[in-house]
Parts: sequence; structure tokens; C-alpha cells
Amino acid sequence: MRVAMLIDRGLFEKHSNWEDVGWELIFLENGTLDYNKIVKTDAEALIVGAGVKVGSDIICNMPNLKLIHSHGAAFNAIDIDLAREAGIYVCNCAGANAQAVAEQIVLLILALLRKFQWCEGMIYAGKQVDAKDSCVREGLRELNELSVGIIGLGAIGKELATLLKPFDCEIMYYDCLGERGVDGLTFVPLEELYAVCDIISLNAPVTSETINMINSESLKLFKRGAILINTARGELMDHAAVVDALKSGQLGGLGADTLAPEPFLPDNPVLCDLPEEMRRNIALSPHIAGLTAGCLRRSNERVKKNLLALERGERPECIVNGL
Repeated sequence: MRVAMLIDRGLFEKHSNWEDVGWELIFLENGTLDYNKIVKTDAEALIVGAGVKVGSDIICNMPNLKLIHSHGAAFNAIDIDLAREAGIYVCNCAGANAQAVAEQIVLLILALLRKFQWCEGMIYAGKQVDAKDSCVREGLRELNELSVGIIGLGAIGKELATLLKPFDCEIMYYDCLGERGVDGLTFVPLEELYAVCDIISLNAPVTSETINMINSESLKLFKRGAILINTARGELMDHAAVVDALKSGQLGGLGADTLAPEPFLPDNPVLCDLPEEMRRNIALSPHIAGLTAGCLRRSNERVKKNLLALERGERPECIVNGL
């Protein structure tokens, strides 16, 4: 079986164990792609990294293609409807990054509650006493005093709830599929979740319904001073509206592992439109939440398992295009 690999070869070889499969692996990397080269592989399976666009130029010109597999959880760059019409499975690695992303969410929440990044900068600037006095005057908050709202109770949302329970905070959730019947979690309608939660974590996929779901109108519904956490995709929030809410105090903080577009550039509103003194209310990471060594190993194993199923003529797991 020919498998076109649109992922980083070095990372794949470091975190995989595929020596026994006997497939022809054709590495085309995950940078600037030559779509003619992809088509010429005549591959039966295509493994793609996050953000790699797979549209008609590939799907309609690879007659032997049977599987397009996202190496991560996201699949919004793949034309899943066209793939379904062509009889091509589209799969993802849902759940492989759940533990790591949930840990990153907790990290961002705690960093904001304790103003960690701002305090660290003040210490390096020789202003430890000023930082300490400022934190005491403003009042640092403990997580057990707060309520957390999880938007999207998939694998990551469930793992986040598990990690938050020992902090003894109130946990609520909203999911587009409705109430999921999870013990210890309270389902509430989305607008109510906005209104009552001190911390909102975005864990929803990018769809036509979720793009810019956090916008000027939805932010007006937020509890004043709430913290927004986004480790899903930058496309879920209107960045200019988020900045305006931070400036007005409607939002009390933003923790983000994802902004849009990527790569994050200095002209992004979150990076350039906030006054210097407001950076104490921001915690950013460079889209690394789901890139731990464990995540990469689990993703490679998921892809391998699905390729083996395809080779045996069986249905793969984690199909996202309804085939």
C-alpha cells in the first residue's frame, strides 16, 4: 500500500513503530506543498498534518485514494463532503491529545488566576515587591471559588472535567449534541453558561456554526470579568471583539493556545491592540497543547491501526465524514 505522508518525517520516525508494516511511505512533509507531487504518488492513503488543505485538486485526481487521515483531531481543512461523495474515508485522531490539551487548559487557567507571566516579567525587571503588592491589592483568586464552563464535551472536554474535579470548582458544560449524562457535570444552555461561569473553556471543533461563536454579541452575555480559554482553534473567536471585551473589563482574562490565522503574527489584534499594562490578563502558548511526545505516539498508533483495517478491507475508526 502506498501512503503519502504530509507530516514531519523526523517527528514521525522519532515517535512511531511502523517497521513491520511493509507499506511504501512517501514523505512530502508538512510545509509548502506541491499538489502535483501529491497527486503523482497515486497513494491509497493520505496522512495530513493540521491545516493542510485537502480539496478537489487532490480528491478528484487520486482515483485510488481510499483514506484521508488527519494526524490530529482537527479536520476542518479537509473537504469532508467531497470525500464522502468520492467514497473516501476521512478519519482523525480524536482523543489522542485529550490528556495533554486538558493539562494545558488547567495551566492557562492557573497562570491567569495567579498572573504568572506578568509576575515573572516583573521579577526579571527587578520589581518583585511591586508585583507582590499589586497582586495582594487586586486579590488573587482560587480555582475552588469559581465555576468553569466547558463548551464541547468530547474527549478533551471530558478529560478537562476529570482534571478539574480535585480543585473542587463547580463544573458546567454545553454540547451541541445536548445533555451527555455525565455524573458530576451540569448541562446548561449556552447562553446560561456564558452568564454564570467565571471561566469559559472552548473545546468545540471548527464548523460553520462555531466559527466566531465568541463575538461582540455573545461576549455581552458573559459574566463580567470572566476568563476565556481557547485551546481549540483561533477561528472560534472574533479576535477584535475579544480585545474590546478585555479593554472594557467585560472579559477579565484570555488564555489561548490558538489564535487565527497561524502562524501568529505581530499584527494580530490580541498581540498588538492591547496596552502593555493589560498583558497581566493574557496567557499565551504557541499551539503546543496537543504536541507532547505522548500525543504524537498515540496519533501514529491510531493512524497505523486504521491503515491496517483499510488493508484488511475493514472500516477504520474515528470516521468524521459519515461514510
